Amino acid sequence: MSILVDSSIWIDYFKSGKYSRELDFLIDEDLICTNDLILAELIPPLKLKKENRLVNLLREITKIALEIDWPKIINYQTTCLSKGINRVGIPDLIILDNVIKNDLVLFTKDKHFNVVREHIVFEIWNN
Repeated sequence: MSILVDSSIWIDYFKSGKYSRELDFLIDEDLICTNDLILAELIPPLKLKKENRLVNLLREITKIALEIDWPKIINYQTTCLSKGINRVGIPDLIILDNVIKNDLVLFTKDKHFNVVREHIVFEIWNN
């Protein structure tokens, strides 16, 4: 099992937040992965803060390639909108597609993924 760690969890982790212990466990067990979209969200602010060691550590995490299937993204967005789910951005739908295509588990604190999961099948990490 590989767990794609969303940027919301990483941001919480950098602040020693609620999910720090869980993420420490997953890191120790070598269960985590990332993708370029998540890294693109995380790395620029870290570079500006000159957190070079942290940037290098993030780049060492197993990276899952993004193969964006735009018709699938459109279908996900159509499904969400038809169910009244209006606050799911395209980057989150790309992450969702990455999770589904690669049979990953998503570790996120973004609550809209729980609502989306009622209509699109994928797994969210709940420890």
